[in-house]
Amino acid sequence: MATKGTVIVTGGSQGIGAAIVKSFLDRGYAVVATSRNASKASFPSSENLVLVDGDISKAATAEEVARTAISRFGSIDHVVANAGIFMAKPFTEFTAEDFQALVSTNLEGFLYITQLAVKQMLSQGKGGSVTSITTSLVAHPNSSVPASVSMITKGGLTAAIINLASEYAKNHIRFNAVAPGIVDTPMHKDNPKDFLKTLSPMGTISSSEDIAEAVLYLAEARNVTGEVLHVDGGAHVGKW
Repeated sequence: MATKGTVIVTGGSQGIGAAIVKSFLDRGYAVVATSRNASKASFPSSENLVLVDGDISKAATAEEVARTAISRFGSIDHVVANAGIFMAKPFTEFTAEDFQALVSTNLEGFLYITQLAVKQMLSQGKGGSVTSITTSLVAHPNSSVPASVSMITKGGLTAAIINLASEYAKNHIRFNAVAPGIVDTPMHKDNPKDFLKTLSPMGTISSSEDIAEAVLYLAEARNVTGEVLHVDGGAHVGKW
């Protein structure tokens, strides 16, 4: 069955990642989704979906995911580097272990799979796209959510995306990011909804599907590269 192309989604088993996987499948793409427990995700069976268990911060996992995409579907056309962790606490309370965990998942989890995907896209000669998930807090901090060390990694991703967009523009490989604000995911299940709504001027909480729609747009927007698309109820526009 012909598809629109092959998409790799990291952190693809729950929350935003699961919504992204479903959006691409519904749009007619083949998807390789990975996470530590991807095979336990509750996706409907589909010949266009392959689930790969593994830690995406490990180069070996990235290699398996890329190899699976190529052997099963014949190409890598898009990557959604969704896997990520977030911590909010005062700067002086972050530990060395916290920092290593953030770097491992957020940066290494982007680096290895993206390198492999770009090599494959270059060999295919048809362009492609990479979309990462950052956060509005990178450039628009909020003292109610102290996350400076987390932002070392998320800000690094934003910088990488902009630089990569320039580096590979002539090859038509596009690099963009979605910067969510507060999203209704398991990560916020213990946070009071009334407080979360105060973190954007619209007073809203995004759904995972809201983020997935933005990712799908960037994957298909053939003249958009180097863009950070905020889906945050206006949190990035300033004080409110």
